[in-house]
Amino acid sequence: MKIAIAGNPGKPLAVELARRALERIGDRAEAVVASDLALAVGADLPHAPLEAIEADALISIGGDGTFLWTLQRTAIPLLPINAGTVGFLAEVDGSQTAAFDGAVDRLLAGRFFVEARMRLASQLSGASLPDATNEVVVHTSQVAKMRLFEIGVDGRAVGRLRADGVILATPTGSTSYSLSALGPIVDPAIEGIVVSALAPFQATQRAVLVDPLRTVSVRLVHPEKEGVVVVDGQTEHRLPGGSTVVAYRSPRRARFVRFGSGFFRRLQGKKILPWSEELGESEPNDDADIPPAT
Repeated sequence: MKIAIAGNPGKPLAVELARRALERIGDRAEAVVASDLALAVGADLPHAPLEAIEADALISIGGDGTFLWTLQRTAIPLLPINAGTVGFLAEVDGSQTAAFDGAVDRLLAGRFFVEARMRLASQLSGASLPDATNEVVVHTSQVAKMRLFEIGVDGRAVGRLRADGVILATPTGSTSYSLSALGPIVDPAIEGIVVSALAPFQATQRAVLVDPLRTVSVRLVHPEKEGVVVVDGQTEHRLPGGSTVVAYRSPRRARFVRFGSGFFRRLQGKKILPWSEELGESEPNDDADIPPAT
């Protein structure tokens, strides 16, 4: 088995956890480290640019931004370890030593499954943008300046709105930026494109969940007004006035290493669920799909 390790070299905890993972792996598997992290770890191990690495699984250490950045650069199944602040996509909290060690052991023993999640492909004036695991955001380029956007489905205009921007989110992204725009929480097992408005002029605000087999477009109506397109908060692209962004389900999926179906557990832990009552101590959870490693 070959394990890759990548992470944010600017986070001391990420560097520390990368060293711990390498010690844990030892001679039980082949290890390779992403070049930028290898410099910080200081290990005399094989390393390569993330885009060039081939492995059976990749331990990614950082926050959600690190995970999204990594997913734009590799298709290797990703075990996300939180060494950041939010870490909603993370499978394991790196600050919990026993949980971290157990995750590495499970990975080495093959006691995991790979969860494939829908991503969004998008094009700006015919040019392809990076795939989005969370969302594609079409936004005004000036602070406190609304723009007129036209929404289209399958190439046909269905309506216009004045707002700061429009979010096109995946089910995974429904608990990210789209959630702050009052979008719905969508179970990632359900595929669809969530269309949410950012600070719309009209007080009534509704998000729409569109069939994943459709295309959704956002056009910046006025040709003299510019905007920006941001993919997963990682890449930003100039949006000339009058141009259109088209998004659709990508054939390339985000793949996560998971040990249990912990989606609702993570929502509960982050206080995101709209059900505020605490569970009793005897209530079962959804994190027992795979027995713990022995």
